[in-house]
Amino acid sequence: MLWDIFCKVIDNHGDIGVCWRLSVQLAERGYAVRLWVDDASALQWMAPGGHEGVEVLPWVPRTAPAEPGDAVVEAFGCELDASFQAAIAAKAGRQGRQPVWINLEYLTAESFALRNHRLPSPVMAGPAAGLTKHFFYPGFTAGTGGLLREPDLMDRQAKFNAAQWLQGQGIAAGGAQRVSLFCYEPPALAQLLAQWACAPHHTHLLATQGRAAAAVRAAIEGNERTLPGWNGLSRLAISFLPLLTQRDYDHLLWSCDLNFVRGEDSLVRALWAGKPFVWNIYPQDDDAHHAKLSAFLDWLGAPGSLRDFHTVWNGAADAPLPPADAQAWVGCVRAARQRLLAQEDLATQLLAFAASQWASP
Repeated sequence: MLWDIFCKVIDNHGDIGVCWRLSVQLAERGYAVRLWVDDASALQWMAPGGHEGVEVLPWVPRTAPAEPGDAVVEAFGCELDASFQAAIAAKAGRQGRQPVWINLEYLTAESFALRNHRLPSPVMAGPAAGLTKHFFYPGFTAGTGGLLREPDLMDRQAKFNAAQWLQGQGIAAGGAQRVSLFCYEPPALAQLLAQWACAPHHTHLLATQGRAAAAVRAAIEGNERTLPGWNGLSRLAISFLPLLTQRDYDHLLWSCDLNFVRGEDSLVRALWAGKPFVWNIYPQDDDAHHAKLSAFLDWLGAPGSLRDFHTVWNGAADAPLPPADAQAWVGCVRAARQRLLAQEDLATQLLAFAASQWASP
């Protein structure tokens, strides 16, 4: 069976990251995969070796294949252009049944994900009018589509040598608290750096390349203007990391005592890491992300200190940033991981759903 997966890149770490992980997991189960993407440049560093079972193709209007796949996935609500829709309709006409057509939605803990998961969505207009898509919602609970998880993930993590990996990155293991930072531009970042600079323990911040590194540099500059000598005790050390492959990003999370993540893909990887983490949710103009964050924290069973930290970190409250208390947060994260490990992963559930559609008359 051939899968066509379509991706429009808004955040080149998240959208393409999720679609690449899904493509590889399907390919490793024996399926042929074509990943259609409007900007595949991030794969050069995210997955430099590619995968023999995944063909990456440019998504350009009027470049529809003569024969669409047996399953077609629109990731994150991206809508196929008319040429692709016409190709799907033509195949449906020839075969007497349409390809399985899936709208893979954004990840959320909000209740509508459970209500809408697997619901049909009739195509009412355009070249594919009369055909049917189905909503597929990733999620954190039974009854949703689950999360992406490689079959060997937990085994690889159990065998991982953090000190050895850090040494390979030129980072001394040491006795400092290690913290990874992958974020947008959280308004309280300068406060956090200042807290660590005067804390009784040492902290080593590992900032990822891109927006996180730029935000750290801006926060340092601001602190130097407003708090002269703010890191005079040298309690805070900062390293700026190069771009990391997906596999090495997992290694970074496994090597740290506290992880700051953003968006969707890194949130899921932080959950599998089982380490305390803070989520910088993708901001929306109408503040809809605040309700999404609250629903996630409810599912997580976040203690009050973690909920308060998230509220300030994501700009939902104009208040001083509470201390980052990793030890108080680790219990709820590990309990959440155990709940998730008891559920089927996203690729397995997608395959089961597609099989049920192929088997239906």
